[in-house]
Amino acid sequence: MSVNGNHLASQDRRPDAAAVAAERGRLRYYLEGQSTSLGRYVLEQTLFSFLRGIPGLAGIGLRALAYGLILESDGLPVVEEQVRLCQPANVHLGRHVYLDHGVYLHACPQGIFIGDDTFVMHGSVLHVYNFRDLPHAGIWVGRNCYVGEQCLIRGQGGVHIGDDVLLAPRVQILAVNHVFENPSRPIMQQGITAQGVWVGDGAWIGAGAILLDGVRVESGAVVGAGAVVTQDVPPRTLAVGVPARIVRHLDEDESEGMRSGRRVQGDTIRDETFEATRGEGQMLRRALAAE
Repeated sequence: MSVNGNHLASQDRRPDAAAVAAERGRLRYYLEGQSTSLGRYVLEQTLFSFLRGIPGLAGIGLRALAYGLILESDGLPVVEEQVRLCQPANVHLGRHVYLDHGVYLHACPQGIFIGDDTFVMHGSVLHVYNFRDLPHAGIWVGRNCYVGEQCLIRGQGGVHIGDDVLLAPRVQILAVNHVFENPSRPIMQQGITAQGVWVGDGAWIGAGAILLDGVRVESGAVVGAGAVVTQDVPPRTLAVGVPARIVRHLDEDESEGMRSGRRVQGDTIRDETFEATRGEGQMLRRALAAE
């Protein structure tokens, strides 16, 4: 299955993390996961030690000035206290990006890119730990997006999120999967697939929904709370359930509502005439009560 023109469905059977750590040496493996060089690691950890825990506006101001030395930002970044950054040299923040308390960014190459005016809220994790050197690993978040509290985005296969996308709290986007074909070997030793996940402009992913590796959620689509998406979601459709299925075409609902004199509002359809009549009745009751 192809997520975009550059991604091919393939299996990576290179060693697991424990084997790589043993091969490279555990200290080297740890340092390579934290930073891009020993010198940068010392600088980054020094800044974190002094600045990461300072609360309020004072901490935000100091981090805005100092963190420009260790990450790329278009303007001064707004970083709350206790934000954890691993390999910050591979973090790229647009203008007016907001990282809330307790956010965790782990940005192995190609890194993490967050567009202008995007909010990443409390406890969210954007994680690209690419020790296998996967070619498409990374996370790209567009402009004017909202990543709700405690979302998890794993970017080994590449996660591309468009502009004006809303991720409700505890959404999981998992651009990686494990191979389990061989019953005689532990699953951890059988390798992974990493096809990538793509979310189009203006989509809304409901609270607790999970997008699995290899899917596309097209522009303007809505994924219901708690859904598990295993197949592509076409544009301007509503998908719900486990596994998710298409239950509504939003443009058809809007056209039907206009023809019948009704309007679509959220998940309900309201009759304009009924609303007007109900409003007049409420005004009359208030007038009588006043008398």
